[in-house]
Amino acid sequence: MSENVGEVVTGGAVLAVAVGFLFYAAQFGGFSAGGDAASYTASFRSAEGVRVGTDVRLAGVKVGSVTGLELDPATFRADASLSVDDAVVLPEDTAIIISSEGLLGGSFVEILPGGSPFNLEPGAEIEDTQSAVSVVQLLLKFVSGGEE
Repeated sequence: MSENVGEVVTGGAVLAVAVGFLFYAAQFGGFSAGGDAASYTASFRSAEGVRVGTDVRLAGVKVGSVTGLELDPATFRADASLSVDDAVVLPEDTAIIISSEGLLGGSFVEILPGGSPFNLEPGAEIEDTQSAVSVVQLLLKFVSGGEE
């Protein structure tokens, strides 16, 4: 009988560690169930390096993620749908850029809030966008002398 008690205690400890790990992953991996989000859209000339799930950051802090990315066949631009924590209120003249974490790092979407006293409504389009800068294109310009 004492063998069964030891197995039950060990199984309970393993289960507690697994639940703790899942809680940690949910909190720091951006999968937490709490908090509502507001949706915004933005249109980019190039969305290189961005995919569904890419971080949306404000002042270096993750405040949302990219929830959709598709090509607009009429304008040949990449239309992105963004989900941003609804506690973050964005001014009307907010800009959005695709930034890189470094030379070899991944891309993320950065929000640059403006100074307008009026705020964007959820579902609105952020019109001031700046596309991703291709490192390969920059290197080619540098090698060729920068003239086009």
